[in-house]
Amino acid sequence: MSSGNIPEKHPSGAKASVDSAAIAARLKPCPDTRQGQSASCQAVRIRRMTPADLDRVMEIAESLKEAPQWPRNAYRAALDPEAKLRRIALVVEEVATGAVAGFAVANLMPPEAELEIVAVDSEAQRRGAAGRLFAALATELSTAGVVGVILEVRAHNQPALGLYRKLGFAETGRRMRYYDDPVEDAVLMRLWL
Repeated sequence: MSSGNIPEKHPSGAKASVDSAAIAARLKPCPDTRQGQSASCQAVRIRRMTPADLDRVMEIAESLKEAPQWPRNAYRAALDPEAKLRRIALVVEEVATGAVAGFAVANLMPPEAELEIVAVDSEAQRRGAAGRLFAALATELSTAGVVGVILEVRAHNQPALGLYRKLGFAETGRRMRYYDDPVEDAVLMRLWL
């Protein structure tokens, strides 16, 4: 099922097959292990979000001015495999401590998905966690039959726009005065997997 005037498949007609290596190659590289890795490179794991993560997920979202401020029940719904709107929710955690450092949520509308949120704790930002979360999410989306990912982002959110461009997203349009508090345009972006 298509959402509006969105093509049913990649413009080339090719079947979806995400190239996680290509996405990862656009991210900040981790140093070679022989030279010593930063904490963000050597000691993180990406996994499915669970109900036990919700307190930390809420804490991260509430601490970030630009993050959507969802109520707890919206995150609970994202974890429900029987929900009407099917979602994939992932977290990135520190292996040594098990502390959640960030999360991502996308809703599936095959052949597309909407990236609803990527949020990383301010202490863990600019270390590649968001890009790694998205690379893992893109792999899962591709497995679910998704060939394209769409998103919207505040026009002044330069860090997010920079990340999305680095991941290969391209601007496809704008929604004027879409956001409130403050009133601001939304930049619409798309990535073909």
